Amino acid sequence: MSEWKKRCAEEWSLQGASMPDPPDWKCVYDAKPLGRNLLKNPSPHGVSKDIPPPEPDLPEVPRRGPPCFQPDGDFSNWTTSTEILPYDSSGIPAGAVVCELPQYSWFTMEQVVDLKAEGLWEELLDDFQPEILIQDWYEESQLHTSIFELHVKLLGADKSTVISEHSANPTEDRSTYSHTWKEVSYVFSGYGPGVRYVHFQHRLKNQYLNGFYGTLFSDSSVMVRPTKTST
Repeated sequence: MSEWKKRCAEEWSLQGASMPDPPDWKCVYDAKPLGRNLLKNPSPHGVSKDIPPPEPDLPEVPRRGPPCFQPDGDFSNWTTSTEILPYDSSGIPAGAVVCELPQYSWFTMEQVVDLKAEGLWEELLDDFQPEILIQDWYEESQLHTSIFELHVKLLGADKSTVISEHSANPTEDRSTYSHTWKEVSYVFSGYGPGVRYVHFQHRLKNQYLNGFYGTLFSDSSVMVRPTKTST
C-alpha cells in the first residue's frame, strides 16, 4: 500500500472499503472529502446558528414603492429563484375594508455537489456507500405556518437519474412567540450504487407588508461520513 493510500485509510478508518489504484491518493488526502462540508458558501446571510438570529428591523415609516422580494446576502455558488405567491384573502369577512395585505414569496436556493470532483472515488460510493449527512438551520421567523422546505436528491452520473431523495416541510407553531434557529437533518444510507452528485435545494418564505421581512438560514451542510452503510 502506497504511503498516501495508507494515510487515507488511517485518517478515515476505512476498514473494508475498496481502495484501488488510481486515484491519486495524495490528491484525495489533500482534498479531504470525508467529514467536511461539501457545500460552498453555506451561510450567505452572514449569520451563524451559534448566535441567536437578529430581531426584525421594524421601520418607523412604511416603505413606499414597489414590493421587494429579494433578501440581502451574498448568494455566490447558489442558484436562486423567487416565486411570488398570490394574495391570500381567505378568512376576511365579506364587506370588510382591508388597507394592506401581506404578500408572500418563496426564495429558492440550490447547489449540486460533484462527489468525485470533491475527492471521493467510485468504489467507495458504490460498495462502501458512506453515510451522507444533510443539515440545515432556518430562522423561526413566525411569518407563516410554512416557512421552510428542504429537498435533497442523490443523482447518478447523468445528473438526472434520482437514486434516493428526501424532503422536509415542517409546520410552525405560532401559538406562542419563539425566535430561534431550527435544525432539519437527514442521513442517507443504503442508497445503492451509482451516486455521483448531491442536489441540495431549500426554500425560505419571505413576507412583504410595508417592508421586507425574511426568513434566514445558516450553516447548510452536505457531509460524507466515513461510516459504512449497515447491511
